[in-house]
Amino acid sequence: MLSRLRKQIPALAGAACLALSATATTSIHAETLEVPVGSQSSDTYVEQLRGLKKDEVTARLGEPLGIQGPVGEPAITRWEYPEFYVYFEKDVALHTVKKHRG
Repeated sequence: MLSRLRKQIPALAGAACLALSATATTSIHAETLEVPVGSQSSDTYVEQLRGLKKDEVTARLGEPLGIQGPVGEPAITRWEYPEFYVYFEKDVALHTVKKHRG
C-alpha cells in the first residue's frame, strides 16, 4: 500500500497546485504596447546610392555634415546628411537610412 501511495504523490501534488491556483485572488494583467518603429514620414526622399563610390555620392549629395568611422573589418563608415545616413563598406555605398524623427 505504501508503494502505491508513493506513486500517487506527484499526481496529488499537481492536483493540489491546480486547485490552489484556480482559487487564488491574484490576477495577471497584460497590455499590448505599440512602438512606432520606422513610422517616419515619407516626405524625405532618399536616393538609391547602393554601389556608388564615395566621390560619386559626394558629387550627387554634396559634402556630408559628419563622418563616423571607419569601424571594424570590413571597414564600415557612416556619412550623415540632414535627413538620412549613408553607410559605406570601404569605398562603396551599401545602404541609405532615414533619420528617426521623434
